[in-house]
Amino acid sequence: MTVDYHSQTVHDLPMYIRKTKIKNSKQGEAYYSYRIVESIRDGNKVKQKTLLNLGKYFDIDPCHWSALTSRIEQLLQSRTNQQTDLFDLQSELDETLEKAAQRYCTLIIQKQSQPVSGNKNSLQSIETPHHYETIDVNEIEALTPRSIGIESLVFHAMKQLQLDKKLTELGFNGPDKAAALGNIIGRMIAPGSELSTLQWLQTHSALGELLKHDYETTSLTRLYTVADQLLASQSALEEYLSTQEKDLFTLNSTIILYDLTNTYFEGTCAGNPKAEFGRSKEKRSDCRLVTMGLVLGGEGFPVNSRIFNGNASEPKTLQEMIESLNKGSEQSPVIVLDAGIASQDNIDWLIENGFQYIVVSRERHKENPKESEDAVYIKEGPGNKIIAKRVEDTEKKEVYLYCHSEDREKKDAAIRSRFHQRFEEALLKLHEGLSKKGCTKRYEKILESIGRIKQKNSRVAQDYKINVSTDEAKEYATAITYKRLDNSHKKDSLSGVYCLRSNILNWTEEELWHTYVMLTDLEATFRSMKTELGLRPVYHQKEERVTAHLFITLLAYHLVHTIRYQLKIKGIHLSWNSIRQQLSSQQRITVSMTSIDQKTIFVRTTSKAEVMQKKLFDALEISTDPIGNIKTIIEKKSVVPTF
Repeated sequence: MTVDYHSQTVHDLPMYIRKTKIKNSKQGEAYYSYRIVESIRDGNKVKQKTLLNLGKYFDIDPCHWSALTSRIEQLLQSRTNQQTDLFDLQSELDETLEKAAQRYCTLIIQKQSQPVSGNKNSLQSIETPHHYETIDVNEIEALTPRSIGIESLVFHAMKQLQLDKKLTELGFNGPDKAAALGNIIGRMIAPGSELSTLQWLQTHSALGELLKHDYETTSLTRLYTVADQLLASQSALEEYLSTQEKDLFTLNSTIILYDLTNTYFEGTCAGNPKAEFGRSKEKRSDCRLVTMGLVLGGEGFPVNSRIFNGNASEPKTLQEMIESLNKGSEQSPVIVLDAGIASQDNIDWLIENGFQYIVVSRERHKENPKESEDAVYIKEGPGNKIIAKRVEDTEKKEVYLYCHSEDREKKDAAIRSRFHQRFEEALLKLHEGLSKKGCTKRYEKILESIGRIKQKNSRVAQDYKINVSTDEAKEYATAITYKRLDNSHKKDSLSGVYCLRSNILNWTEEELWHTYVMLTDLEATFRSMKTELGLRPVYHQKEERVTAHLFITLLAYHLVHTIRYQLKIKGIHLSWNSIRQQLSSQQRITVSMTSIDQKTIFVRTTSKAEVMQKKLFDALEISTDPIGNIKTIIEKKSVVPTF
């Protein structure tokens, strides 16, 4: 066998596995190393050539070595002749041998391959003479398909942020770095458990080809251990990525967005002290939760994060998250908060520490800017107009911006209508029960039930006057009637109205409002992490595993936003799911051919990018094929072993 198709060497000896004893020069301990070796007859001499180093962890029983190497030779000589009559695949051992033979054959082909010219989109193609062969088209086969499209985009973003370089600086060796990147990129492309991530890396993705790493050698344990290593370097990685993103995109660091989200567990989570019952944003009150606090810059890139208990109070988390930020400088950051965190204590703390802020006011008093002559239009778009009225409090040195949104008015009206409907249906059901056997009828119990209905629907309970009729003894209720008060419609006049509160007195209404709506980027980040990057649910039970799971998702989001931010600049506003779907069909594949002179030719190539795929690649200014074509040519042996 040979790979160089210009060689005139004749081969007639089969390959075999050689076991070599090696002495460790440092520790003095001996160990065995294994290689697949081929004997080459050159005239009267026989030379040995190592085809593949199997390392010291090769564990196939020696009694199967001959069958294994024979099968590898058969696959190399003609991948089109893959009958499995050499093996009885009914046994688990034989399936293991066949899998090993397929893998070692692929590795030998990769090791002996060489780049091919002629692919102008490849970054690695070289200029070589044209190579023509006459082939049997009936024996063409497509082998080892692996996804490459979305991996190419992620690989580009990883190189832009130099994440691989930082991992090396943090002490990750080669296999650990590949496992760490596999964890992060797997979370981006095929989010799941560590086991499913490993299976994806080994059998579905060409990421290993991009990283020049064989994920078949990566164990499940290594994925867990590198997750712990990533978590141990959380502060260093977050600071590094934030700095890289600022430098790469010249980001404005004067806007800081902060909010909380939580995720739920499957299981009891007895080993995690942070797992607590709380208010689940996914309505999973039956599950324990942990809470993630996240700080974003104005352009949506994460700055830092923290994991809190599942029942953490939103206002109490602010100081811990913001204290590390630069304050008191010439460009003091503007902190943007939603109403859940904007307690008076937090606002006082921001003022004391020199921060500027824009928050959603918790005060009940509201003014409808539609009724004011001083109001200004901030946004005039089809279906949604934003109008605002500015009120300054010179004593508190604050400005209040009362805003009215048509979209928000429709949403508020729909919500309030549902509450009214639910309240009236509950009263009607209670009334109808008075004439049914087995239902509550006692007057005191009916009043208690009405109290619970009011409590459950407190948003609209004050809009109704309820009357309960009783019998002469006032022991049993006989009827329940209600009337919606006329003044309830006055509350509806404030639908769509909200108030922004800020200590930035020299900003216009437009500047205050446009800065506040950046919070929607934070909400979109949380949605992406949960629905697209597998943040929820969490199946781990131990605290460090849970925290590592959430941190890997956050690292994945750094890369996702790096890609989407650049696409948005070019006018492409696709979700991450849409980007994945668009690129899912681009594959890396090996084409096997047999020539007229019985040579077996393997060409590893990438399917041509389709129109939308090319648009994404062009927008990011990257190659549609970062690897290019590579070929391996196997000469026909004069003697093929039989058994």
